[in-house]
Order: sequence, then C-alpha cells, then structure tokens
Amino acid sequence: MKRWITLAVVTMIALNGCGGSGDQTAGGDDRVKIAYVTNGVDPFWSIAAAGVRAAAKDFDVDCEVLMPPKGLVDQKRMIESLLAKGIQGIAVSPIDAANQVQFLDEVAANTNLITQDSDAPDSNRICFIGMNNYAAGREAGKMMKDALPDGGNIMIFVGRLEQLNAQQRRQGVIDELLDRPIQNLDDLQVDSPGARLEGEKYTIIGTLTDNFDYAKAKSNAEDTIAANADINGMIGLFAYNMPACIEAVKEAGKLGQIKLASFDEDERTLQGIIDGHVQGTVSQQPYQYGYQSVRVLAGLARGDKSVLPEGGFLNIPVTLVTSENAVAFREELAKLKGGQ
Repeated sequence: MKRWITLAVVTMIALNGCGGSGDQTAGGDDRVKIAYVTNGVDPFWSIAAAGVRAAAKDFDVDCEVLMPPKGLVDQKRMIESLLAKGIQGIAVSPIDAANQVQFLDEVAANTNLITQDSDAPDSNRICFIGMNNYAAGREAGKMMKDALPDGGNIMIFVGRLEQLNAQQRRQGVIDELLDRPIQNLDDLQVDSPGARLEGEKYTIIGTLTDNFDYAKAKSNAEDTIAANADINGMIGLFAYNMPACIEAVKEAGKLGQIKLASFDEDERTLQGIIDGHVQGTVSQQPYQYGYQSVRVLAGLARGDKSVLPEGGFLNIPVTLVTSENAVAFREELAKLKGGQ
C-alpha cells in the first residue's frame, strides 16, 4: 500500500538525528549525514519529508529537509551551507536546471548528488528519482479531453517554468491536447511559454506562472476568467494551482462550467473531485521521492552502488485520481495520517 502523509507546511524542517533514537548525537559523529532539498515550500514537500523521516530510521542515518522559501538564491545558500558542514549526500529538486549545471557540478565534486522530483540531466548528478513528467502531463491532458470531449479553450497554470519537470509536464499537456505524437525526452521540443497554440479541437490560450506565490496563483486564475469569456478549462501543474483555480471559478459562479484538471493530492483538490468540480488529478508519490532518495544516498555514503537504478532513473509511478477512486484515495490518506 502506498504511504501518504500530510504534515504541516514549514519553511525549513530540520530532521537532524531522525534515524535511530531520534537524538542528534545518537551514534556519535560517525553517523551518515545527508540532506533533502526541495524547490520551494508546499504541502507536497511535507509529504516527501515524511518519507525522508521514515527512511532515515530504516537506514539509520541523520538527515535534514530544507525548503527554500525564496527560490534559487535560498536553495543555493542552503546547499553551500550543507557542503560547509561536510554533508555526505544531497538529494535536490533543481529550480533552474539549465542555469544551475555549473553549481550542481561543483556540488557533485564534493558530495554524492542526486536529483529528485525535477532533474538536471546535463549536470554530474548521479541519478534522478521521480516520475516521467512528460508522460504525466499527457495524462492530465487526457483528463481535460474527457471533461471537454468537443474541445475548448484551455489555460495552464504553474509555479515556474525554469524547472525541467514543469517544462516537461506542460509540454505533455500541450502535445496531448493538440494530438501531437509522443516526443522523446532526450530531445524534447518545448513550445514558447507565451504562445497561443491552436489545434483541431483545443486551443491553449497561454501559460501563467506565479513563482510559488499563492495569492498570485489565485489572481492569475481570476484574471483569466475576467479576460476570457470563452475559457472552457484550466489545468494546474503544481499542487497549489488547482485550489487557487477552484476558488476563482467558484467566486465567478462557474463551477462545472469551466472544467478543471490537476496535479498532486491537495485536500481541496481531492474534495473538488469528490464534489464533481474537478475532473481528476495526476498524483505523484512524494512520500516515495523522500524515502527512495534517502535509501539511495545512505547506500552511496556507505559505498554500496547497488542502490543505483538502472540507467540512472528511478521511475516512481503516478496514480490517476478521478471520481471513481477519489474517496478511497482520500481514506487511505486519512488512515496513514492517523497512524503517525
């Protein structure tokens, strides 16, 4: 059974000593010390942090989970601080893969570096743990097709497009809605963020970013509704995007009229699916992102390369949540939260 745990959102969670007895000094200074660095602050990452905590106990390591509240600058500062402390491994979700390669290579020269959630394939990271974001994007596009079988005008919402996972996810949505062939991830062609893209049945009006600003996420949705009387659908690519869209559509009195499709497992999104206002969500397994990252880093720190996935990619499968399984999915979440 998949393990899902929702914790309180925090800017920085220090889980030093979360393995073994839970005492930071347990086992002395020779304990393996690793770190898990996210790309921002969101309930999604709190679920990943729960996986980190469980794995740290299972594999007897100390760890930190760091959530940069202000993006790239904070993420770089946090990683530099970890290196200064002699950290033995870092799992990071790169914020700007294309422009972080040099920095990530410097990190990789000083510790075991893996990527999770979002990749930086041109860097010297050892492996990537996550999902196939392009394929997941196509699944979200299929959900919108099911909601609007006759076609329509769609807006896409996302936190930032510098992240490779966001680029791949968005392109999967676009290619699916415009009935394009499946692309090769190694040579993915990405449409311009500002482009209006027209297909036979569906038109992508545009893509709006918010840089992890929740108020901006909602205003983007509100402005879209106000400026586009013919809007038929909204797709949110990050966990908080769909709750923002739900609020904006509800306040505009257009629940059920504007179709919604999502990513991740925010409680408000799940309730929206159950209530019939959201077509569905593509749920990752952030708990496994955390758990598997710690498992791999713990093994590498101890010289065990057998923990590495074949081909350098550990694929964590997605779960498609619709009206058919949303109640059971949420009940599973509740049981696991109650067991913590």
